[in-house]
This record gives sequence, structure tokens and C-alpha cells, in this order.
Amino acid sequence: MNATLPKILVVDDTHANLVAMRRLLAQSGAQILEARSGNEALALCLDHQFALILLDVNMPDMDGFEVAALLGEAEQLRETPIIFVTAAYADDLNRLKGYHSGAVDYIAKPINDVILQSKVRVFLELYAARAELQQTMAELAVRNQQLTQEIAERELIEAMVRHQASHDMLTGLPNRMLFQDRLHVAIQRTQRHHGHFALACIDIDGFKSVNDTHGHAAGDSLLQDIATRLSMHLRGNSCSIEVHIGASIGIAPYLPSDRHDADEQLVQAADRAMYEAKRGGKNRCVLAS
Repeated sequence: MNATLPKILVVDDTHANLVAMRRLLAQSGAQILEARSGNEALALCLDHQFALILLDVNMPDMDGFEVAALLGEAEQLRETPIIFVTAAYADDLNRLKGYHSGAVDYIAKPINDVILQSKVRVFLELYAARAELQQTMAELAVRNQQLTQEIAERELIEAMVRHQASHDMLTGLPNRMLFQDRLHVAIQRTQRHHGHFALACIDIDGFKSVNDTHGHAAGDSLLQDIATRLSMHLRGNSCSIEVHIGASIGIAPYLPSDRHDADEQLVQAADRAMYEAKRGGKNRCVLAS
């Protein structure tokens, strides 16, 4: 039998009834499994997933009501539709008992082949539709997971691009574009809240000699170490070389101004103070007047 076919379980303690049911369901397109008792039916339900169970009501030891009730107690089995097959008169009381036990329908013996095949076809179609829905939901879950991962990766790439656009590739410090933006924000905040701030312009004294003596790789490493100190972090992966450098610093306090180029004027004032510090012997700090 093809393992991909839907499965129907036929439960009946009479061999002749099983044979007759097998013949009636031969063209159903389903794989037919048989059980001669309630215990055998329960064991098969643990090993197989059935699209439908055709369950004889009157069986010794364990009748169909008990089997259906036990199946309903198992979470993985309670959704399996059960049709009771009975030769007894199915009065309202017995029907109600059957529905409470978990049955979804009744078929009376002797079995009408047209009625049986019609009911079986409906439940097989429902099973196929449910299986297709579950497959679709599983595919959607996988796709949703993929989309979530793709979005996370895209956000990470966008964050990296934004960082690279506003930071120096070598040192990781903010570049001129981000500096201009932060300076503009600082000026606006100071004007709005009547605060104070000053701009410091720093130049590394003796940096050219490091490049000339030790090479540009050493100069790059030195810049990275300086950036690390400025960022108040420690870093231990640079090659150790002995160099002597200093810093010439020019500081220009911000003075409230209505000029549209106030930020540029502040930068120029700090820059002039820095060059004054260099002319005055380097390794010093000058406050712009």
C-alpha cells in the first residue's frame, strides 16, 4: 500500500463484516486497516493517523462507546472522525450516547453501499482539505521565519551602511558629516535652553614622523589607539611600538549668534586656537579669545 494514501480504520469483531467492508471501500482511494477488538483499534491508532474510523458499536470486552471515549481522551486522536456502525435500532438515546462518546455520524447495518461510500468520500475530502491547510500553514510558518531572518539581516546591513556613512572607516569615530550634524544640534540646543558649550580642535603633534619612521600601518594603528582612548575604551590588539607624540588643542567657546554660519565660525575659531597652540610650542591647549 502507498504510505501517502489516507487511512481508514475498520473496527468489527466479525470477520465477515470486515471482508464486506473491505469490498465496499475498495474504490475509496484510501488504505484500509482492520481491527477485531477495541484494544487492537486503540493500538493501531497510536501507530497510525486515520482520516476516518468506522467503529462497530456492539463488540465484546470493549464496545464502540468505550473505544470512542478513550480515543477522545488522547489529544492527538480526539480530532479523528468516528462513524458508528450498528445493527441495533439507533434511537435518540443511543444516538445521544454515541455523540457524547465522540461519534460524528451513524451507519446502520445492513450497510447501504451508496450511503457508506458517500459518507466516506465526504470525510476523505475533509481530511485532504485539512492536510492541505496544515501543509500550507507549515509552509507559511517556514516562509515567515525566512522573512523574519531576512528583515533582521536587512536591518543589520542598513545599520552598518548608516554607521559607515557617518563614521570613519579606520577609527570608527564620527566623520565630518556626523560632526556637522551634532554641532548644529548642539548650537540649537544651546540657543533654546540658554546653555553653554565649547568646541575643542585637536591635532596630533609628531604624527608625521610616526608615518615616516614606522610606516603608514603603524600610523593607522596609532590613530586607532588614540580613537580608543578618546572613546574611553581599552584595546589590546595593536602592535606595540614606542613613539612620542603630543596634542595641540584649540578650544573655542560658543557665543550665541544669529548668523546662519555660526557652526562654521565656531569651527574656524577652534581651528585658529589649535594652530596658535602649535605655533606656541605644541603639546598645549589654547582658549580662543
